[in-house]
Amino acid sequence: MYAKPDSTTMKARVAKAGDAMDAALKSLSYGMSDDERRMSAVGLQGMRGANDPGRPDTTPDVAPLPESAQRVPNEVALGRPSRQEAEAAVRTLLRWAGDDPTREGLIDTPARVVKAYEQIFGGYRMDADALLERVFEDVEGYSDAVLVRDIPFYSHCEHHMVPFMGLAHIAYYPTKGVVGLSKLARVVDAFARRLQTQETMTAQIADTIESILQPRGCAVMVEAEHLCMAMRGVQKAGVSTITTQFRGVYKSDPNEQVRFLTFVRNPKG
Repeated sequence: MYAKPDSTTMKARVAKAGDAMDAALKSLSYGMSDDERRMSAVGLQGMRGANDPGRPDTTPDVAPLPESAQRVPNEVALGRPSRQEAEAAVRTLLRWAGDDPTREGLIDTPARVVKAYEQIFGGYRMDADALLERVFEDVEGYSDAVLVRDIPFYSHCEHHMVPFMGLAHIAYYPTKGVVGLSKLARVVDAFARRLQTQETMTAQIADTIESILQPRGCAVMVEAEHLCMAMRGVQKAGVSTITTQFRGVYKSDPNEQVRFLTFVRNPKG
């Protein structure tokens, strides 16, 4: 069993450590101006106060929302590099792969890759919420489900930056009106054209539809083939991964789930 620490000894150690910090500051302050010495002293007192056991704890009880939970990462905080820096990074990868970025076939590759990335990862510059803001309310009392199936998409796995692609199927029960059918496809693109996991992408699509349209229910199914599984690792091509999200009546009523899956798999049945 551990012995209980002696509080008197601990206080002496803390005081001794504080004296050592003061001595270190004084040794570094030679040659400083008076203003610089004052700033250093304030900084030291703040450091010592932060470690004072008697000082009230001002740490918030709830941690801030992680950036990964945001629909669009904070580009300013990430410090987006310039086009020239991005092209230089591609040249570095070409050299690392074992090729010569100055040879004729590769000399323009960095510029082409950066241009392609602007389109491939264009979802970071798309506001998915804004895509659904315009609603058509004059639908003559229509209140049944709206389903858009077989929406093709191309995305990239955030773990290996290798593509995965497939189809998305979306259904919702409108309450305030309906949105243009192309808008649902654009919402899929807004999240697919980012570094993603299929599970996160499926949830993000459902979250956006639920929060903006506020339907009685929505259902999202995504089925895709991941090249990170076909090209590398286990190297099994043709394997399909299916993810779903059910909200509202689609979550509470199993019959609605069956109806959704039936229309997706056999629309004429």
